[in-house]
Amino acid sequence: MLLIQEILVSDEVVESHFVCNLEACKGACCWEGDYGAPLESDELPILERIYPLIQDFLTPEGRLAIELQGTAVFNEDHEIYATPLIDGGPCAYMTKDAMGTAQCGIEQAKQAGVIDFQKPVSCHLYPIRVSTSDIPGFEALNYDRWDICSAACTLGKKLKVPIYQFVKAAIIRKYGEAFYEELDAAAQEYTVRD
Repeated sequence: MLLIQEILVSDEVVESHFVCNLEACKGACCWEGDYGAPLESDELPILERIYPLIQDFLTPEGRLAIELQGTAVFNEDHEIYATPLIDGGPCAYMTKDAMGTAQCGIEQAKQAGVIDFQKPVSCHLYPIRVSTSDIPGFEALNYDRWDICSAACTLGKKLKVPIYQFVKAAIIRKYGEAFYEELDAAAQEYTVRD
């Protein structure tokens, strides 16, 4: 484990390699799993605010799921808010391109200049998941290893891209440039020691 600005970073985030390979997986992380993408508390009002602006970027099924469940749902098993799902499957914010690859309707709306919110930070950080506890201020960054991402692991290893570098923009978005630079320096030193 590395300790960066009071945040624990799993060794796997530094040691393991990962680069999304959408040609292989088609964005399966958007429709697989037991619950939607974890949401941070400050994202809840953002999703409510932007929903009228992004609904035209979503599928009819996604809009119906949001109208029935809300822009976010509380997952009692994990005690977190998450994105709603369509019939227990795909994320309600998911769309697909002509090739059948999952896309985020929120991100499409941002790219179109309709909103300034990119997408939930948990999606942006994936395959890193942020763990918290009852201890105030405790956070840990962990690698969420999932078999549907095996092609991303293979491509990351081939390109020699550690997970933390793959999600650099997301780490900076959540924790700031100084945090990333400190993590990168610690990771360089960590890998030299091994």
